[in-house]
Order: sequence, then structure tokens, then C-alpha cells
Amino acid sequence: MFEEVAKTLSEQLNIPQEKITPESDIVKDLGADSLDVVELLMTLEDNTGKTIPEDKVTDVKTVGDVVKMLQSL
Repeated sequence: MFEEVAKTLSEQLNIPQEKITPESDIVKDLGADSLDVVELLMTLEDNTGKTIPEDKVTDVKTVGDVVKMLQSL
């Protein structure tokens, strides 16, 4: 799951996938803004077939948070 999230972020933010770790803060470390986070989650919903509850979106800070959330769905 981490690889899929990292690949999606890499493509979306135009950064090397190698720079993305589970500890990377999506906004502070990777330079995403709130719209980027929403786009990321929508893309991951499409790719995984999972629905991410809106109330969980505010809990997402790091790449690891995204992975954990997707695994719990």
C-alpha cells in the first residue's frame, strides 16, 4: 500500500518517489497544499475502490497516516 501512495504522490507533486517515506509530512515535507491532499485521496479512492470517510481526512498528516487509514478501511 505504501508503494501505491508514494507513487501517486510522486506523480501528483512531481517529486522523486525516493524522497517519500512513511514519516514524510505531506504538506510540510512534500510541499502539498490542501487541494493536493484532496486530489490524492480521491485518486486513491479510485485506485483502491475504498471510500475514505470525510471525517478521517483531517487525521491525515503523513504518508504513513494515509497508508494506515487505507488499510483500516
